[in-house]
Amino acid sequence: MISSEPLVRCEGVSRTFGDPREPIHAVTDATFEVAVGQRIALVGSSGSGKSTLLHLLAGLDQPTAGTVTWPALEGAPLRPGPIAMVFQAPSLLPPLDVLENVALPLLLLGVGDDDARAGAFAALERLALVDLVSKLPEELSGGQAQRVAVARALVASPALILADEPTGQLDSGTAADVVDALLEAARATDAGLVIATHDPAVARHLDQQWTMRDGHLSVHARREVHR
Repeated sequence: MISSEPLVRCEGVSRTFGDPREPIHAVTDATFEVAVGQRIALVGSSGSGKSTLLHLLAGLDQPTAGTVTWPALEGAPLRPGPIAMVFQAPSLLPPLDVLENVALPLLLLGVGDDDARAGAFAALERLALVDLVSKLPEELSGGQAQRVAVARALVASPALILADEPTGQLDSGTAADVVDALLEAARATDAGLVIATHDPAVARHLDQQWTMRDGHLSVHARREVHR
């Protein structure tokens, strides 16, 4: 049964950094919800606050003011499974090969080793990465590492997928494949999807486009998507 509660709710959320006398306002007074099945492009220039907002939605950072809650996710955003994050910076664990990196969320959920490896292989296959299964992160290009990170994010069928510039290091063809994989995974489980991007070609694949500018969020209505 699909929950009528939002996946995440922000009420008056602000996040500041630095000296309190001269703070940097990364996010200012943001109020919104992300619903089950919602697909959002979070657009804005570098430094506009997109990454900070995604970290708050993932529960990886705490707001300076306001509240972030996860009504449909039992209030436990840091458990593996409900929320998946694709980071802008390299995030693979250096001692683990590609298959082990992708299997890790399933192992943390208590899935048996054989089933976790099978699930990881399937996720890598979806992104045409099976030839990399035994490679270490240091042996990958930046684009390959980012695609592996996407596979890892999708392996546990999360309810909320957050991706921070997931195509920034990719050529246009590979970027399209990654966006398609994120959308396909979101549709398969009716997951919420938020992709922070500065690329209009990525943004137009999503149902809604929200804008960050100097820490302020503008939430726009759902629009027709032409694929």
